[in-house]
Amino acid sequence: MDLRQLLAVPAVLAALTVGTGCSTQDDQAEPSRSASPGGARHAVEAYVDALNSRSATGLIEVGGVKDEGWSRKEAARILADRGGKDWKIKDVRIDYDMGPDTGSAKLLAEGKAGGSLRDTFTVTREKGVRHLAFFTHQPGMNGKESSSTEEPSS
Repeated sequence: MDLRQLLAVPAVLAALTVGTGCSTQDDQAEPSRSASPGGARHAVEAYVDALNSRSATGLIEVGGVKDEGWSRKEAARILADRGGKDWKIKDVRIDYDMGPDTGSAKLLAEGKAGGSLRDTFTVTREKGVRHLAFFTHQPGMNGKESSSTEEPSS
């Protein structure tokens, strides 16, 4: 090996290191909009869109829960309280304080007729899709309702 070839080896190794070191697992597959770094914001936007259009299906999708009787019932309660008010997002803050797959999102929106909507969600990523945790009455793992922490009435 002559001196030119010997000097070329470090340059080739550096190029290979840079070329492979910049790639991440997320770069290998084409991510969906909700799996991108802005995916949590997209999930918050989908939540607001579902409220504005009074879409129980939209809430169920962004909530990442099964489309069942309990989830339809809870979505209807959410829509009765917050739906159809033409919310406009004023601020969304995303913080991946619990790791790359779990974080929090804070939403501030204003309604067309006045009023404001402030929400804080846990944001999760499951199978590359971001969801917001806002369904609170999910049945337990065995299909029964979760137990209450309230004291029994006598």
